[in-house]
Amino acid sequence: MPALKRIAATRIVATPAALDTADIPQSSLALRFAPDELFVTPPLQDEAVILVHDPHAIVIGEGGFAGTWLPAAAAAEFLARNCTWQVPNGRPAFAQGAVAGIPTKLWLEDDQVLFIVPAPYAHDFAERMGD
Repeated sequence: MPALKRIAATRIVATPAALDTADIPQSSLALRFAPDELFVTPPLQDEAVILVHDPHAIVIGEGGFAGTWLPAAAAAEFLARNCTWQVPNGRPAFAQGAVAGIPTKLWLEDDQVLFIVPAPYAHDFAERMGD
């Protein structure tokens, strides 16, 4: 059973235009949860990357999610059994929906997939991954 670990991140809620022009470090993983919401991990060290474009933006530390990486083949097998919606074919890709009955966010790369779930569901999700 894979261990899901808490993900330290920055959550940004701002205008879509501000998020489109934010200067996020290349080494970060930035996932657009919604048109006006961005999840960046590791946490940003400088909030000015967004506040310069939207002075009313909400920029906060985020610790409410847990995740794990799986090799692409193992992820595809798990998703084939536990995901009723179509996972994007292209890579890299971001998708979100219920997986194994739990709200899940997926970051799909060529050779691996990051599964992100709300932290309170991490244990249940890990158990379902182990089945």
